Amino acid sequence: MYNQVFDPVAHSLSWSALFASLPLLTLFMTLGVLRWEARRAALLSLAVSIAIATGVYAMPLGQVLAGAAEGAAIGFFPILWVGISAIWLYRLTEVTGHSLALRRAFDSISDDVRIQAIFIAFCFGSLLEGLAGGGSPVAICTVMLVALRVPPVKAAVICLIADTAPVSFGALGLPITTLAKLTGLPIAPLSAMIGRQTPFLALVLPFILLYILDGRRGLREIWPFALVSGVTIAAGQSLGSLTLPVELVDIVSALVTSAICVLFLRVWSPSTTQTYGRDLIYAVLPYVFVVLVVVAAQIKVIRDVLGRATSSFAWPGLSVVGPDGAPVSAVDAKFEWLLSSGSLLLIAGVLVVPFLGVKLKTAVRTYGETLYGLRWTVVTVSSVVGLAYVMNLSGQIITLGLWAAGAGSAFAPISPLIGWLGSAVTGSDTSSNALFGMLQVTTARHAGLPEILLAAANTSGGVVGKAISPQNLSIAAVAVGLTGREGYLFRQVFGWTLLLIAILSLLVFLQSTSVLSWMIPS
Repeated sequence: MYNQVFDPVAHSLSWSALFASLPLLTLFMTLGVLRWEARRAALLSLAVSIAIATGVYAMPLGQVLAGAAEGAAIGFFPILWVGISAIWLYRLTEVTGHSLALRRAFDSISDDVRIQAIFIAFCFGSLLEGLAGGGSPVAICTVMLVALRVPPVKAAVICLIADTAPVSFGALGLPITTLAKLTGLPIAPLSAMIGRQTPFLALVLPFILLYILDGRRGLREIWPFALVSGVTIAAGQSLGSLTLPVELVDIVSALVTSAICVLFLRVWSPSTTQTYGRDLIYAVLPYVFVVLVVVAAQIKVIRDVLGRATSSFAWPGLSVVGPDGAPVSAVDAKFEWLLSSGSLLLIAGVLVVPFLGVKLKTAVRTYGETLYGLRWTVVTVSSVVGLAYVMNLSGQIITLGLWAAGAGSAFAPISPLIGWLGSAVTGSDTSSNALFGMLQVTTARHAGLPEILLAAANTSGGVVGKAISPQNLSIAAVAVGLTGREGYLFRQVFGWTLLLIAILSLLVFLQSTSVLSWMIPS
């Protein structure tokens, strides 16, 4: 049995935090400064985390390797499983040619590529995030923007930045439900609090996308559309967090925003009204099936049937307890083989294949090609999540969190940074909540800060970190044919994430004071 110790270096939290930060510093330095490929950076960072776990935290090597294996397995399923299924689903429409109709439909909304880019990356991407998450908006929307002749690097950067604000309610609200489960906090106030944080990001995102695509000229010429789309998504998230189940907030806000944007363009800017008949129907059919499958999975009888294909067990070779003697949650693994978002997408794809007129042989070959194209992404994501599990099980993550929590009441503006860090490492806001959710609540209790505020801030900060996660960077690179240049994309996106996290940190700080404390649900 391994007993976690959070201050193994001279019983000093500061010195221990210095060593604990080395795997993360390695990851960011190799990606952002040395310009390594993501898979090489991830593998080296994993090796550093293993060395720190064994050499500094005195965790037995066998348990360290078992923890890395668990993380690698979870990195593939369910985290990357969603992206694989989503990309395959889109490529089914490509092999039949129906995807061209979907692109022409976006052309019919406006002949301005800047408007199309916002509509695809921000509005349509929000819908995909709400339905599936897991990098699917980046994978699908990036390909669509390149098809509109947006330069590949700009297309990737735009989609990485756009896939931030929707993430908190994404993948059917999984980040929030996971956070509520781990912390014991009720879902409704958590949802409401997050609905009073991430909408502020949604307000500014369309303007950032415009600037990336066309600089100041884009801001001068297209700002009305950016304002309408940003305000509508923000209002949808804010109101939806109060009135809708968390599973539907992103989906409803994205659909409403899309409708309002189309209506606005009929008044503000000329747009064609050409229709494309059956081709367009076939192009959107896979997403209709996704909605139907997801809705069906919420029906108790069907959910119970799908839930039977679930494996829960203690991961072999792991026996880890915290300082209080209680086993840490990461030693238990749970795989929902049919209820995971990726599996629901796969089911939707299997069901839609005959309606698209795709031969079974073609569908299987397309899936194989999709998996092969993402082979290095699998290595990257599995390595990074393995790193996260090693850091979590050995105590490195908690060391960093406790060191940051030493700021006391001044921890409020730091709180989103913790979520940002967790999501940047794991590529998942859900995983970030699993790593740091309880830490945020514990810190709040000791610092006299509202638990709901800091727990929500972890989720809200995590949405920003996802833009620079190796998982999303790898998916974006594959989508636009830039495999091996993830470090370059990292440098293009990193500055924007700093701006967004600064906005969020300031907001959380004000919410922790009398200035905006009225925004915290009672």
